[in-house]
Amino acid sequence: MIRRQDCPVCKKPLPDEPDLSKRHFPFCSSRCRQVDLFRWSEGRYAIVEDVDPLEAELLQFDPDITIVTDSDDNKKRPL
Repeated sequence: MIRRQDCPVCKKPLPDEPDLSKRHFPFCSSRCRQVDLFRWSEGRYAIVEDVDPLEAELLQFDPDITIVTDSDDNKKRPL
């Protein structure tokens, strides 16, 4: 059974009418779309990953540095 998708902000089911559903997809309304954008701009959403302290220190001094992982020993080293 296919379950109807809910709005990620207010949790209401999306409209049945295809035109209304496509208009603000994946949100139910313009308001919910704006609420989501505001949350992103405030930094409420984040993609979290583990960072090696040495790598963080290197990136602090030079954000454009590329870190490469050796496949043999899984050690990271700056290029």
